[in-house]
Amino acid sequence: MTRIVNALADIAPQYDALFVDLWGCVHDGVKAMPAAVKALQDYRKTGGKVVLVTNSPKPRAGVATQLTDFGVPDDAYDEIASSGDSARSAMLRGMVGEKVYFMGEWQRDAGFFEPLEIIDNPVTVTRVPLNEAEGIVCCGPFDPMADPDVNRADFLFAKTKGMKLLCANPDLVVDRGHVREWCAGALAQLYTDMGGESLYFGKPHPPIYDLARRRLASIGGTADASRILAIGDGIQTDIKGALGEDIDSLFITGGLAASETKTTDQPNSEALEAYITQEMVTPTFAIGQLR
Repeated sequence: MTRIVNALADIAPQYDALFVDLWGCVHDGVKAMPAAVKALQDYRKTGGKVVLVTNSPKPRAGVATQLTDFGVPDDAYDEIASSGDSARSAMLRGMVGEKVYFMGEWQRDAGFFEPLEIIDNPVTVTRVPLNEAEGIVCCGPFDPMADPDVNRADFLFAKTKGMKLLCANPDLVVDRGHVREWCAGALAQLYTDMGGESLYFGKPHPPIYDLARRRLASIGGTADASRILAIGDGIQTDIKGALGEDIDSLFITGGLAASETKTTDQPNSEALEAYITQEMVTPTFAIGQLR
């Protein structure tokens, strides 16, 4: 049974470290959420470690810059583990070939192709048109408002050529302020449904948790899964991923599932139970907003 709590501080003493999702928890894609920032700052003052674990396709430095732009202060966290860094390491090891078709917004995602210091002897990756590509690197849709199905013809061609699609962000959708947008995960899901092979590196898949643990260890954090709490608003990403890693979880119901859980200040307990039963994923704790 999921326990509804009033504040992070109610359960924080049980944990030495937090793996915290960003979008929908710490910011809304436009600006920081002050109560969430304060909760993380207060937790760190007790000696707890905070690793931001995000499905952003951006490298760590790009995520940090974005957080500053949104008004999230750097004393609210210790480290960052991004899906972008996890996926980028795979790309630079040649997992989808050396000639790749890029999907995303280049002005935003160019950092994905920058060198990564932890990779020895990386392959040289070149962006090419789809008909010349060996694989696909997907950081997101070209148009986040367009139905993923607009890519069906290109994906059919790619599938017949046996291309793998590297998904830098497994999220299906995200809310930017009050506007819902498609993410790279929706495109990867379509490609998989069409019979193509999609490779995932963000939540809920193991590679990003391996990276998060390495980042946590680099700042002297715990290796004991029972002392880590994962926080997020994605039931099939943040919470499912935590379950797979045997990590307790705090589900932020006022994010992506606000309507389904009838969340105002707090979730409706009956609606929450119905939702987690439907999703077949049970968080340890739940709260309306991180605070």
